[in-house]
Amino acid sequence: MVRVSKPSFLPDFLLLCLIATVACASLFPARGVAVPWVEATADMAIALLFFLHGAKLSRAAILQGAGNWRLHLYVLASTYILFPAIGLAMVALFRGVADGLLLTGLLYLTLLPSTVQSSIAFTAIAGGNVAAAVCSASLSNLVGLLLTPLLVGLFMALDGGGETLSWRSVQVIALQLLVPFLAGHMLRPWIGSFIDRHKRVLMPIDRGAILLVVYSAFSAAVVGGIWSQVGIPDLLLLLLLSIVMLLIVMGANLGLARLVGLPRADRIVLLFCGSKKSLVAGVPMAGALFPAAQVGVIILPLMIFHQIQLFLCAALAGWFARHPDDAPTMQRPPLPRSVPEIESAADKCGLTIPQACMAGVTANLALLDRHADTLFATDPS
Repeated sequence: MVRVSKPSFLPDFLLLCLIATVACASLFPARGVAVPWVEATADMAIALLFFLHGAKLSRAAILQGAGNWRLHLYVLASTYILFPAIGLAMVALFRGVADGLLLTGLLYLTLLPSTVQSSIAFTAIAGGNVAAAVCSASLSNLVGLLLTPLLVGLFMALDGGGETLSWRSVQVIALQLLVPFLAGHMLRPWIGSFIDRHKRVLMPIDRGAILLVVYSAFSAAVVGGIWSQVGIPDLLLLLLLSIVMLLIVMGANLGLARLVGLPRADRIVLLFCGSKKSLVAGVPMAGALFPAAQVGVIILPLMIFHQIQLFLCAALAGWFARHPDDAPTMQRPPLPRSVPEIESAADKCGLTIPQACMAGVTANLALLDRHADTLFATDPS
């Protein structure tokens, strides 16, 4: 059973820590001989972070929700097709208006995988298909470890950003992210129960690794003059673009879910798993894919988007929880009740009902009709 807390509209603790870390890096950036030590510590923390994420990944939960392949394809399409398309359009529209590196960061966040923990938590709050959410979010992250770097190389080149996927970037991602993740998952049969029992104790490692990387990235950015090139208007524009992007994706996912007839529980999965981007995966990947002096600026859009998605998803999850019967009423064709209706339906099927049996058939159909009314929650006629 998934235990979740009520959604809150206050800033989450991680955001407050991120703001404090950015302030600390702005006032006291790592310089000189301290830089290699900070970077090495951040690298080790990231490797440990992904090792623990691999160990947390429940194979049984994934297998339980794996059969809903159509839903998983919709989530992947939202994450890796719809989001990048919107990102490319926004970058093309605002090129020359906003800072180029910030736009690169905006495009970069659209190429990232979905979150895991918050997607599952919000799905559970809203009364959605938790097993499918576990599978979709986990699959998105597994695919993202390989696909996101490739998309960065492809889309940054299409955008004219000049970024290419270097062999060093591939090595860093493989050794620092993928190998620890796979090692943790392979060792889950032996350490999984310990990890599951001590999730709260191990949570500071998750957050500490992210904060270390943010401090390292912003230290380099501050030394490079980030606050002289990024102003309040740029941040407000990022805030607006993030809100618009998230609303477009959520609206498109809800529209697709209704169009293809997904049940309510699966619509919730598509809404939450298909509209999020992972800060946990995005920050370390940015350090591997981009020059150190650029990482601080590039992850700014991701940090802003991260909080917006938490606010909006908390509101939506609460709304779904308060409206559990928001699914459209299932419709069924009425069963034949009168003798002429029964005879007409029998003729269409090529059947002949003897007159001696007609009274029994009529009574049985009336009984079935009442049971169908109860099943489909409609008022009996």
